[in-house]
Amino acid sequence: MSDLSKMTLAGARDALRKGETTSVELTETFLKAIEGAGALNAFVHHTPEIALEQAKAADARIGAGDAPDMCGLPIGIKDLFCTKGVPSQAASAILEGFKPEYESTITQNLFDAGAVMLGKLNMDEFAMGSSNETSTYGNAVNPWRRGNDDAQLTPGGSSGGSASAVAADLCLAATGTDTGGSIRQPAAFTGITGIKPTYGRCSRWGVVAFASSLDQAGPMTKDVRDAAIMLEAMCSYDAKDSTSANLPVPNFEAMLTGDIKGKTIGIPKEYHMDGMPDEIEKLWADGTAMLKAAGAKIVDISLPHTKYALPAYYVIAPAEASSNLARYDGVRYGHRAKLEAGDGITEMYEKSRAQGFGQEVQRRVMIGTYVLSAGFYDAYYNRARRVRALIKKDFDDVFAAGVDAILTPATPSAAFGLGEMKDADPVQMYLNDVFTVTVNLAGLPGIAVPTGLDSKGLPLALQLIGKPWEEGDLLNTAYALEQAAGFVAKPAKWW
Repeated sequence: MSDLSKMTLAGARDALRKGETTSVELTETFLKAIEGAGALNAFVHHTPEIALEQAKAADARIGAGDAPDMCGLPIGIKDLFCTKGVPSQAASAILEGFKPEYESTITQNLFDAGAVMLGKLNMDEFAMGSSNETSTYGNAVNPWRRGNDDAQLTPGGSSGGSASAVAADLCLAATGTDTGGSIRQPAAFTGITGIKPTYGRCSRWGVVAFASSLDQAGPMTKDVRDAAIMLEAMCSYDAKDSTSANLPVPNFEAMLTGDIKGKTIGIPKEYHMDGMPDEIEKLWADGTAMLKAAGAKIVDISLPHTKYALPAYYVIAPAEASSNLARYDGVRYGHRAKLEAGDGITEMYEKSRAQGFGQEVQRRVMIGTYVLSAGFYDAYYNRARRVRALIKKDFDDVFAAGVDAILTPATPSAAFGLGEMKDADPVQMYLNDVFTVTVNLAGLPGIAVPTGLDSKGLPLALQLIGKPWEEGDLLNTAYALEQAAGFVAKPAKWW
């Protein structure tokens, strides 16, 4: 067969069923590719023994005719997911050496379906970042380059390692998590597909928490069909997660007809931001025309509270982070600072957290603690919660008026260079999430679909936002957009 690493999940699944290859052969191909891709720093914990053991078991299942769709397919797991007996650090020094004695619900679902874990993937520390530059493992690197420029680019964040690995064909697909855009933005920066499902569709149990009311896991894949296949395997009701929705999980792949005739697509005027690059405006206009040509009705809509989304997000997310990260104190597990004579428990807490948490995590914990403090709780946190309710109502009103999906840009630019933002105001980095945070605040499903290249040859993507619990319909609209755009570009190998 041709290069096995270039296959999609669907293609590999079909090849395995036809006996054209084996899971062991596929797995060995990817393990070799990972060994030669150290320059990308995408994989940070390698699990070849586990992978080959799982691959052999998958081949036996396929041979016996007991093979779910994901059976035998090698994937990568973001380091935010707890994997039994395997380091699960959330890319933070404070969790160094932590090997869980349990499996996250999502990874358990994937393994029960026969998926093969190649290893753990790089990410921003505790999922806090938009460029994968806050990781204790060092930067993950985008496999794409700007024309003939050798400058290393960000793969986006926080799921940067997942995005880089999928784009570079180091795995068939990967898990990601999205708190404010951390699946969709890196997918856009690397020319792959990433979907954040409705809040509650995938269990959060065993996923290290950043902001509990915003975090949601999802797949990062080479195309929309693969996203449908993997999302179905990841989803389930979970009694261990109080926010998990007890709803049936559809066969998302079966819903991919590409027929969107009669669907109504909304174009929100508030997403036409001041200073938006012409290339992004053109991409958006072209995507709108593609959906119209496919039979959709295009309508202008208003989401009036959009301008308050970033400020509200950067109050709510740090507040929840400061609460969630209070448990990392150097007592039970992870990093504990060496103490000097006379140091007590307070000094142990202070030194362990100062050494274990990186600068961005420290910044967000401090912001969160401030907005939750007695004198500022109502002025900041409660006000942000009220704004969040208004943002959700904007979407509810639009969907109630007959809109089936909303089309927006996924990011305000193509991938930027690693280090280019290091001297910028932190708010400049936060603006990377300007098109994505509203979806998390409203708990809606959103998907990034690669649809073009910028003038320097870097991928650009559009985002589709769907109704709650209607991922199948959203995936079908994304499938129609993908078919119309015909994006097939891949990064030229330099690593």
